[in-house]
Amino acid sequence: MQILTEPRAMQQLCQSLRCQGADLGFVPTMGALHAGHLALCHRAREENPQFVASIFVNPTQFGASEDLSRYPRSLETDLELLREAGCDAVFTPDARAMYGDTDLLHGTWVDVAPFNEMWEGVTRPGHLRGVATVVAKLFNLISPSRAYFGEKDFQQLHVVQALTRDLNFPIEIVGVETVREPDGLALSSRNAYLNEQQRRAASAIYRAMRAGVEAARGGETDVAALGRTMNAVLEAEPLIQPQYVAVVDAENLTALQQLDGRAARILISAHLGKTRLIDNMAL
Repeated sequence: MQILTEPRAMQQLCQSLRCQGADLGFVPTMGALHAGHLALCHRAREENPQFVASIFVNPTQFGASEDLSRYPRSLETDLELLREAGCDAVFTPDARAMYGDTDLLHGTWVDVAPFNEMWEGVTRPGHLRGVATVVAKLFNLISPSRAYFGEKDFQQLHVVQALTRDLNFPIEIVGVETVREPDGLALSSRNAYLNEQQRRAASAIYRAMRAGVEAARGGETDVAALGRTMNAVLEAEPLIQPQYVAVVDAENLTALQQLDGRAARILISAHLGKTRLIDNMAL
């Protein structure tokens, strides 16, 4: 497995791989790998003769008061996991390599409307712009046949699908189902921040979504009523501070008032102490 830190070197390697005529898979990550990331890698390995990954804690998707400095980093462990998963090359740039030494060297940004004006776009201003910009840069460097993203970051997945379509990247975006702990908590690198009590309380996010799903299966179509059902589960856990609980159109993420046969998705964001978790589930 090759490990490269400079964009031009990674670009040349990927050009060489594509010249062999076979499909190239790509798994972008911010490191601190867990079973959810490895599910993306296994899918990439199954569907492509070769696949590459990136490990880059992207500073432009963190707000000024967010957790960039303490975001978990475990590069050596991550590289070993990728090696075991059959990864052919890993791109591990630093911020200088991706954005230059000054703001003057990087004045181009990718905004994907209308997602900046809803859910994560509102609660984390600038976050989705940072995601879209770094993904576009990585796509330009690697030019994969397929790129793999987890469904846990459901809005991010939509942003990537939209920029791929709108900017005419010839890349298939593959969404991979969320991997969960036995109690339903979605795997996330930020779970490492939770203390024992917070970790137990965090499973209420999954229970709340399941309560919403069961209510809908029971015939409830009023979204406000579904919201009350889910909020009741969250509010029973005093350590959880819900940020938003929404039922949205699964295609465009606009809020629904009624379930009317369209594919719908539950979106939840909540804080446990200083740790912010997001999750989603199909209705």
